[in-house]
Amino acid sequence: MGEPVLKMDDHFRYKEYKTWPEDERWELIRGEPFRMQAPSTAYQKLLLDLATVLNVWFKGKPCRPFIAPVAVLLQDQADQAEDEVDTIVEPDLLVVCDPEKVKHSGIHGAPDWVLEVLSPSTSWRDQTEKRALYEQHGVKEYWIVNPDTLDITIFRLEDGRFAKPEGASLKEPVPVGLFPGLVLSV
Repeated sequence: MGEPVLKMDDHFRYKEYKTWPEDERWELIRGEPFRMQAPSTAYQKLLLDLATVLNVWFKGKPCRPFIAPVAVLLQDQADQAEDEVDTIVEPDLLVVCDPEKVKHSGIHGAPDWVLEVLSPSTSWRDQTEKRALYEQHGVKEYWIVNPDTLDITIFRLEDGRFAKPEGASLKEPVPVGLFPGLVLSV
């Protein structure tokens, strides 16, 4: 279910996060650290296939796709200092349309589009805590993909809340609502 690795009373922030070993992947959710597991080869293949399509489709367009690992710092307030941010996630795939959010240290603020591929160690968090964070921070479209079945759950932001989720399958072409003309399938 993805239990936190460090069981300490400390509330961690970006200032601590950036001192942790570079060969380890972590997410912070409201100050609580979660170590990321190495994904399966099926997960990696799916991610690479989708990232390739995104990379080609966005070439020459103002929005930019990114693939994990890239830190996404979700600030509680717009003026919150970078070092004080206590929520840092690493979505599998994301698209950012505001170039001001793209910094050397990662993405500062909500991406426009996020896709998470489920894995045993992150599945629960992706479907609950991270879904709520993405909604709260204004991710316009959030896809959750099951790598075994290729089923997708799609959340679209409407009036500041995710609308009722839609289901689809990557076995068939699925249009990305946020980017007319972009269709994903495997």
